[in-house]
Amino acid sequence: MLYHLLYSFHDSISWLNVFKYQTFRAMVAFLFAFVFVLVLQPVFIRWLQNRGVAGQPIRDDGPKAHEGKRGTPTMGGMVVVAAVLVSTLLLADLTNLKVWLTILVMLGFAYLGFVDDWRKIEKQDSKGLSERGKLVSQFGIGAVAATVLCCMGVSTELYIPFLKGVSISLHTLGFIAFAAFVLVATSNAVNFTDGLDGLAIGPVMTVACTYGVFAYLSGNAIYSEYLGIHYESGAGELTIILASMFAAGLGFLWYNTFPAQVFMGDTGSMALGGTLGFVAVLVKQELILIVAGGVFVMEAASVVIQRYYYKFTKRRVFRMAPIHHHFELAGWAEPKIIVRFWIISIVLAILSLTSLKLR
Repeated sequence: MLYHLLYSFHDSISWLNVFKYQTFRAMVAFLFAFVFVLVLQPVFIRWLQNRGVAGQPIRDDGPKAHEGKRGTPTMGGMVVVAAVLVSTLLLADLTNLKVWLTILVMLGFAYLGFVDDWRKIEKQDSKGLSERGKLVSQFGIGAVAATVLCCMGVSTELYIPFLKGVSISLHTLGFIAFAAFVLVATSNAVNFTDGLDGLAIGPVMTVACTYGVFAYLSGNAIYSEYLGIHYESGAGELTIILASMFAAGLGFLWYNTFPAQVFMGDTGSMALGGTLGFVAVLVKQELILIVAGGVFVMEAASVVIQRYYYKFTKRRVFRMAPIHHHFELAGWAEPKIIVRFWIISIVLAILSLTSLKLR
């Protein structure tokens, strides 16, 4: 809205022409989202405390060190999602349907996460929504979003990273199924990672930054042709959403860093994960998400391996899953685990960006 309002005066006020550039609007969105969360997150924390909303329930079989976290306010991800939403509405091109679809995906996953969080708080039980109900809802959102992309004419090709011009045709039904899987997998993987103070938001920020680069380049016909990547008209506007997500995460980290004053909750983790997965699908960089989001992949894989290995052998591969709890029980201090996972995420993000030239 602010973009459309201010840019309309660029003929009479020449300096307003800067709003034409996605890079400038992404920077403004960054600053706005950061300040938004930095100012409103403590207000939200006090509001929860004044309303007597119970804090985050702690899983009974979790590490004993987490008992001290019991009662910490949760659903802080609501402020992060709100920051991304408001920044996007103010500074993105609202005539771009891909922007609106990305927003709706984020809000859909945020609502599902909110219901999950609220049930946990209300019942003071760490289980929340049933696993089946959550998966069905997530796949529903993913399938609808993918179907809309097909109707918009988005390519159904699956491009292979690090290889120039190599792709696999998924056709319509295959694309819808695959895209829905990417959204569900990413949403749940970020959710699994959100188990230590600041652990999830760090990789969310690095992946958002990485896909901000991909989105900008994919939406530029000249750069995409030069780099040999798929051109997706209008994808550059997603840079504003991803810059907002990075900045909102940075502001949230101010209060979520160890020891956390607030937890993100499923409201934030599912919304941010689902959004990153959707952007990866939209800019045709789905497979590189395995590299860029390697920390999320590792966390999700540890849960799957632990569950099915125990189911068939009655033995455990890890001391506890997700894998960050394994390292906790191995004697690593929580801040050490968090920072080391952040380091891994940064390295993987840089590695994923090399795919732009190594092809």
